[in-house]
Amino acid sequence: MRQALAGFFSQVSNFSKFFAVLVAAAVLVVGVAGQASANPRYAAYVIDARTGQVLFSRNADARRYPASLTKMMTIYLVLEAIESGRINKNSRIPISAKAAAEPPTKIGLKAGSTITVENAILTMVTRSANDISTAVGEFIGGSEASFARMMTAKARQLGMNSTQFRNAHGLPNPEQYTTARDMAILGIALREHFPQHYSYFSTRSFTLGKQRIGNHNRMLGRIEGVDGIKTGYIRASGFNLVSSVQNNGRSIVAVVMGGQSAASRDDHMAALIREHLPRASRGGGGSNLVASRQPTPGTRAVASAGTTALPTRNIPMPAFRPTAEPQVAQAQVPAEVDMQVTAYVQQTNPVRASAPMPSAPVPSAPVPTPTAAVADDRFASGEGSNVDPVMTASTAAASSGWVVQIASSPSQSDAFAALVRTGKEASGVLGSANAFIEEFNNKGTTYYRARFGGFASKDQAWNACNALKRQKIDCYAVGS
Repeated sequence: MRQALAGFFSQVSNFSKFFAVLVAAAVLVVGVAGQASANPRYAAYVIDARTGQVLFSRNADARRYPASLTKMMTIYLVLEAIESGRINKNSRIPISAKAAAEPPTKIGLKAGSTITVENAILTMVTRSANDISTAVGEFIGGSEASFARMMTAKARQLGMNSTQFRNAHGLPNPEQYTTARDMAILGIALREHFPQHYSYFSTRSFTLGKQRIGNHNRMLGRIEGVDGIKTGYIRASGFNLVSSVQNNGRSIVAVVMGGQSAASRDDHMAALIREHLPRASRGGGGSNLVASRQPTPGTRAVASAGTTALPTRNIPMPAFRPTAEPQVAQAQVPAEVDMQVTAYVQQTNPVRASAPMPSAPVPSAPVPTPTAAVADDRFASGEGSNVDPVMTASTAAASSGWVVQIASSPSQSDAFAALVRTGKEASGVLGSANAFIEEFNNKGTTYYRARFGGFASKDQAWNACNALKRQKIDCYAVGS
């Protein structure tokens, strides 16, 4: 009897410990999610890659800046060109002066040099090289602008209805945006459309010349089953990450956007994977894959450097079918769209050609200055140098305290241009002031205030405004 009781209490004790661990794990997940949700740039999405079942969704359709997640689409188009036979892994990509001048992170190849297609892919996956991304865009699209139109048209074909590209690397551009849901679609498409090439995304490091280049993605090796895909950072977006996980017959793709640090983003991603991977199905797949191939009209994009036209054959389109997502509408598969028509519409009406603005707030535009090159994935070496001195309204403190207003316009692009111009002409006056655009409504008309904030006192703001006026820049100081 005594032994039986002892065994019983031992089981109870073990169960209590097990229950305590479960509770602690649940508290961790809820706590991390709660902290992340308080961040206005935060968005997250987890989908079962076998069935399309949405396992987790927060702000999944709110517009966000992709940062270097952009390179996922750049690589998609490279792999598509390889599959078509128009280029191969050993094709040489020329480095233009424009590409060589791109800001970090970069490989640093000189203008006039070349890099193989395979090494270009590896540099984008690991170091997130902006210079190589531009060179790739010029090589495949004839120009980076043309390549960006190809990227946007391809996004439409993949069902990424709320994404628009303006460059191949993800450095700040107010017209380049995406959503967490769309990045999940792209992650699944890369896996399903190019299984023979997907291993590039799990590369831990590789050698280029005398350089040993490591991967910025710290999730590789941290969680069993993580096999890629891509990290991203600019100040306007925060820290972004798309992760693919395949383990024990289950498969998910997870997205976290707007992390306040690389570490907190990675911790949140790890919590999401641990929480939701066990809920994913071991069934599905085959003809029911989320990113199944279907024929769609092709395009005749012309590559640079005298190469021939890129594929005219039909290219795949995933039938993306998320199911049973609580309180979030299902993504709709668009009607077949000719890429050339889409590209033309994007070119002639760049902002409104894509899907309607979601109801969630749109992050304010990042404001480039002569030194506003944004280091992507600065956590690769600690937090890295502060090479993006201009903050935006996407940060909580952007519009607090005293501000200096330099323009107000019904045109957002005009307000943005005023910020850029003033930032260039009066960088010495404004110092580390935070540039941002603020919307307000006056008698039914939306206006955009171009402002610099972050002044500690009324005197500082007034002194800055007086200095601007001496440079013949109109302004006024106001508390906000």
